[in-house]
Order: sequence, then C-alpha cells, then structure tokens
Amino acid sequence: MSVSLGQPVPDFTATATGDTTLSLSELRGRQVVIYFYPKASTPGCTTEGGDFRDRKDAFDAANTVIVGVSRDGIRAQENFKAKQDFNFTLLSDKDEAVCQLFDVIKLKKLYGKEHLGIERSTFLIDAEGRLAREWRKVKVKGHVDEVLEAAQALHAGEPAASE
Repeated sequence: MSVSLGQPVPDFTATATGDTTLSLSELRGRQVVIYFYPKASTPGCTTEGGDFRDRKDAFDAANTVIVGVSRDGIRAQENFKAKQDFNFTLLSDKDEAVCQLFDVIKLKKLYGKEHLGIERSTFLIDAEGRLAREWRKVKVKGHVDEVLEAAQALHAGEPAASE
C-alpha cells in the first residue's frame, strides 16, 4: 500500500532522535512535512537538512512540523542531527516500513552499479492527515522554499497545487 494525493496517510510509528518514537497520529492537527533523504552526513542530504533547519521558524508559523527520514540507524541519525544542529526530528527507518509506505525505495545507479536506495522525496500532509502534496526525484537547490510556499498556502486555506 502506498500513499495517494487527497487520501489519508496511514499511521506509522518509527524510532526517532531524542531516544523516542514518533507516530504520525501524534501530529494530527498540524501539517507535516516528511522528507526522505538517501544517507545521513552526505553533501546533498546535509544541504537539504540545513535548508529545512534554517526555515523552521517559517514552517512553525505555518503550523507545520518537519520530519526527516532515512534508512540510517538511530546512532547515525543522532550524530547527523547534532553535528548539523538540526532543530527537527529525524527518523530511523532501517526496516524500510515508512519508505515502503511512501514508495520511495527505487532502483538507482551509482558508478555504473545498480542498487536499491531512497529516491529523495518530500510529502506535505494536511492537519487532518491527508496527503496534500508530493515531490519526487527532488533536486535540493530551491526545494525547501517550494515546500515552504506550499505549506504556507495550505495553512492559509488555499488549495494545494499538485505535482
């Protein structure tokens, strides 16, 4: 089963930074940005996370929680969060349950070799828990600003544009 625009996102629970777990249902009443990144502490993922970090106040003003997800273990996530001073939760999805729910595990090529990995993707969930917007095959530059604009528009009651 995979998420679909306009439909409720099934609840999930995953191991989170700060020695906690996070369930999507805990965030009901707030908009949620869930962004998937391939690997903690790599250049593109660091840049993307930093862009979310630097715009967190604006996301907060739009009643929007930021959650980052990768298949890294919780120790790697904790180190990544601490080193980059991220001010939002990171989830460890080693069993790929959340990745599968959002259908972000794709066949990728690196140095001529194929492997399964996370396709950089972002999802905006409305305050009622429905998928409002999705971005797949994300390019980092300018992406967070686009997500912020969509979150602000959704919070203001404007219809979400689809990709």
